[in-house]
Amino acid sequence: QVTLVESGGGLVQTGGSLTLSCAASGRTISEYAMGWFRQAPGKERELVAAKSWSDLITYYSDSVKGRCTISRDSAKITVYLQLKSLRPEDTAVYSCAAARGVPELRNGRPDYWGQGTQVTVSS
Repeated sequence: QVTLVESGGGLVQTGGSLTLSCAASGRTISEYAMGWFRQAPGKERELVAAKSWSDLITYYSDSVKGRCTISRDSAKITVYLQLKSLRPEDTAVYSCAAARGVPELRNGRPDYWGQGTQVTVSS
């Protein structure tokens, strides 16, 4: 069993930056690839970024590439998502997820989900 808890969401103006955190627990968590999804009202869920268990593979969606960095602490307990140059279209609930593999974090069907944290980007 893996438990994921997100934090760091909030309100930011267009062009600003925000860093989200995902605290993971479970004795097998270090074996999982980790990623971040987002879902805006009325839109489908989108995989934003993911990082493999080995840290050798990193994925970013085209919509955030160049504006986003996903990282892990050395113990692979906390996963971070750094967003910059934020736009109103980045407004969404961001959820971290764990899966046994990348790419696309097991095709959008990860093994574990966090509860999500709201990011709102004002115009």
